[in-house]
Amino acid sequence: MENARELTAVCGLDCFNCPLFETIITEETRQHFAKLLNRAPEETSCKGCRAQKGCLLHMNDCATYHCATAKGVDFCFECADFPCQYLQPAKEGADRFPHNYKLYNLCRIQKVGVERWADEEATNIRNAYYNGKFVPGSGPVL
Repeated sequence: MENARELTAVCGLDCFNCPLFETIITEETRQHFAKLLNRAPEETSCKGCRAQKGCLLHMNDCATYHCATAKGVDFCFECADFPCQYLQPAKEGADRFPHNYKLYNLCRIQKVGVERWADEEATNIRNAYYNGKFVPGSGPVL
């Protein structure tokens, strides 16, 4: 994938697969989030977390993005404090938001590189997270 690094958030989220990403957002999604975020529809598509200096869904600044920038790292796994509280999973919203698999993404990016992860793994990881059945000891199974 061209621009894999630029289209992957510092926390490991795959911006290029996000339903709000500018090249894949649908009109239905645009209208839904415009209403939800109280913004004009044309302000709801996203260019990616790095380009926007944080996630569009944040109503305020993204602390994770600012932390990584202040520490001069491209990805959180490059930080001496990795993993930290910014990456801790949370039950609330786990069925709707991708935040609970960012730590796994970061580990895969560290192991295989961001380009290979983006080309070969990211879409399958997201799909397994949202559509897989949780099997203890096996992870999500499609």
